[in-house]
Amino acid sequence: MAKITVLGSGSWGTALSHTLRAGGHEVYLWSRKEETTRMLNEKRENERYLPGISLDGICFTSDIAAVRGADVCVLAVPSSAIRETAQKIAPYIKNSGAVVSAAKGFDPESGKRLSEVIEECIPAASVSVLSGPSHAEEVALGLPTTNVIANRRIEDAQRVQAIFTSPSFRIYASDDVIGVELGGALKNVIALCAGISDGHGYGDNTKAALMTRGLSEMIRLGVAMGARHETFMGLSGMGDLIVTCTSMHSRNRRAGILIGQGHSAKDAEASLGMVVEGIRAARAAFLLKEKHGVEMPIVDAAYRLLFEGAKTADCVRALMGRPLKSETEKYIAK
Repeated sequence: MAKITVLGSGSWGTALSHTLRAGGHEVYLWSRKEETTRMLNEKRENERYLPGISLDGICFTSDIAAVRGADVCVLAVPSSAIRETAQKIAPYIKNSGAVVSAAKGFDPESGKRLSEVIEECIPAASVSVLSGPSHAEEVALGLPTTNVIANRRIEDAQRVQAIFTSPSFRIYASDDVIGVELGGALKNVIALCAGISDGHGYGDNTKAALMTRGLSEMIRLGVAMGARHETFMGLSGMGDLIVTCTSMHSRNRRAGILIGQGHSAKDAEASLGMVVEGIRAARAAFLLKEKHGVEMPIVDAAYRLLFEGAKTADCVRALMGRPLKSETEKYIAK
């Protein structure tokens, strides 16, 4: 049995806490707000995010010192809160302590990958990244789910893999941190676009094109940044892309549907009442593709639509009217 502290009591943090506790571990779930901790202690249920899921056996706290002595600390807060939360727990992490980033996005201040931010804030940590097709609702219900854990030191990834794996939650190990992390972040942008397509009234053909060409863009940027091509064909790339582009559990797709129907990105996010990482990731992805000189027309279109007031139909016409080219390409790292 391991002691695991999960930081962030949203849907994903709660679901992870539930499945880790079901795996026999001692689990602490940290909430930034004391009123949230009181509610969880009283109800033993997260009525806002995962109603009906019993959270018996989990220790709820708003004391950041709960990370002291933990075998694994899991950061399940939104990408915008990763830096602040990592700074808070830094004094308690010693001697290559295991810290897992379970968020999927980029740092809003620097555009860096979240594991890079955590390593800056906690030099003593061994930082892993958890990603893959994992709707919180299904994980909490114990439906079979597979994810991937990545760490530059494969033996560290394997240690976390062994702790996280349970009968309903199977974990694979990887040493391609860049690929796993980019896959989890960039698929949110494509899922947002898939939702916009649905909301605007386009069909399955359109969405299939967005998904497949979007995956190509993800690979192109990933390889330029040092990731491996094959990583994007796995759980954190294709797997997560499929689930977020096709399911109504996906907040990115649901937000995209509202945007496609004519709502602003701000109003769409407010309507869902949850952070929509794809909106923030679209800006970061645009800046990264500019920095690395990578062609990403779907990301370009998303950026123009979200931040420059472009219309959906105009963006689609521009994509469909691009110069003709071969479908296959070689992904060669610079």
